[in-house]
Amino acid sequence: MNVGLTHEYDVQSLRDISVRVAREAAELAENMRHGVVTEGTVDTKSTETDVVTAADRTVERLIRQRLEELRPGDPVLGEEEGGTHEQEGLRWVVDPIDGTVNYLYGHPNYAVSVAVQRNGTSLAGAVVEPRTGRVWSAASGHGAELDGHRLAVSAERRLDLSLLGTGFSYHQQRRSRQAALLAGMISEIRDIRRGGAASLDLCAVAAGWLDGYYEHGLSRWDWAAGALIASEAGARLRLPHPNSTDGLGDEAILCACPGIAEALTATLLDKKVSTI
Repeated sequence: MNVGLTHEYDVQSLRDISVRVAREAAELAENMRHGVVTEGTVDTKSTETDVVTAADRTVERLIRQRLEELRPGDPVLGEEEGGTHEQEGLRWVVDPIDGTVNYLYGHPNYAVSVAVQRNGTSLAGAVVEPRTGRVWSAASGHGAELDGHRLAVSAERRLDLSLLGTGFSYHQQRRSRQAALLAGMISEIRDIRRGGAASLDLCAVAAGWLDGYYEHGLSRWDWAAGALIASEAGARLRLPHPNSTDGLGDEAILCACPGIAEALTATLLDKKVSTI
């Protein structure tokens, strides 16, 4: 059945489409992984350490094909093939392989992320882990789930007892500044985790596996699904936006359980996060 023959929608049906497409894409990504390191399949993205594989492009093409079948005419913004940056109306935002370096090295921590936004705000989305088969999903106003089980963020209230996640840029200068920020943060928290896939870090906050997460320089496809999942699980969310005035910087994302959100924000500001 072509659910998208009309452009009417409800968020639950959009969630179903997100899950369906992300599952198919995840299966393709995992099936391709063993042949990814072959001559001619590895190229570079923005720097020599930021790889792109044939699998990225192939998986995104599958996602676009399936979305066109299920939601004909809906625009798509993807990491590999771009798309419209116009945010009015419905638009799908997809990351075919989030955690490309992990994928390249055979590390299991990577995901397929599929979200749909209206006027730039996520309505529904899914993050699927190909190696484990875990399916994270959310629909605006209807909560977040992991394999059908309702998610809720942690109840932690002390920053010094909090486990945080973060990530690093592939650009050396920004990476150095991020490392300096982390050095200032580490004495203020319990510990830090760096998983290498932003979508999964956001889902980890949703599940209470992390108490909070921050990063700078993410693209929309990195967070469109994961941020909604975290928010629907009860996380406080601060997304990247231009001309920000809160001191965190235009490219900052912050996601945390309510009990530490204010303290984490204050600590990031204290460590001069805006210089990142």
